[in-house]
Amino acid sequence: MPSLFDLSGRVAIVTGGNGGIGLGMAEALAGSGCAVSIWGRNADKNAAAVARLKATGGQVSARFCDVADRSSVEEAFAATLAEFGRVDGLFANAGITGRTKGPFVDRDMDDWRAVMAANVEGVAHCFQLAARHMVARAKAGDPYGRLIATSSVASIEGAAYNEHYGASKGALNAFVRAIAVELARHGITANTILPGWIETDMTAAALADEKFVKAVAPRIPVRRFGTPADFGGMAVFLMSRSSSYMTGQTLVIDGGYSIF
Repeated sequence: MPSLFDLSGRVAIVTGGNGGIGLGMAEALAGSGCAVSIWGRNADKNAAAVARLKATGGQVSARFCDVADRSSVEEAFAATLAEFGRVDGLFANAGITGRTKGPFVDRDMDDWRAVMAANVEGVAHCFQLAARHMVARAKAGDPYGRLIATSSVASIEGAAYNEHYGASKGALNAFVRAIAVELARHGITANTILPGWIETDMTAAALADEKFVKAVAPRIPVRRFGTPADFGGMAVFLMSRSSSYMTGQTLVIDGGYSIF
């Protein structure tokens, strides 16, 4: 009997998979036998990520994609489908915070639209394209699909002067729960991975601050900061058959419900 975590023959798309937690997910998926298509806006980072993932022996490629641009998403999905023949999972790792910070009453609506376009609308469009493909396959006798979004602790606790980001992630969580109900009948699951404090290049400055670490670490139940590898393990689990009964859930990586 094959391992529950053997992803041979499966194909996953990881948006933003060329660095940080996205790269951790892509690397773990490739190492488990999954073919991986990395979507990102930076060609150099895409190339570097592909070179790193090919060391796992897996089938890997990269596509330029701006999730806030619908035509870009559609082109990337069509190209991925043409290359691999199928898509079994889509990991939407969107996460922009906006151009400005400040009181809600002072911020212009263009900033709100930009954040919503990437964090909610972009993810929804990616998921819709993947879901249409997965539903069609299910009706043809191949019921399998995994839709996974990455969220933020801001969706639970908010963030002072950055509430548009918190609002967008909260909306994303609700969206995933809603589509999970609709898609379950087709063998498609939809879940959210929510990180606390993760050790990446984006958090390096904060984690290098001894005062910050001393204040935050005791508030994390597992008493350690998460790593991209933690995301990788969760990605493999959610992509595998072992997660078939889990849908509409928000999975917390390190329990770090702290905002500073």
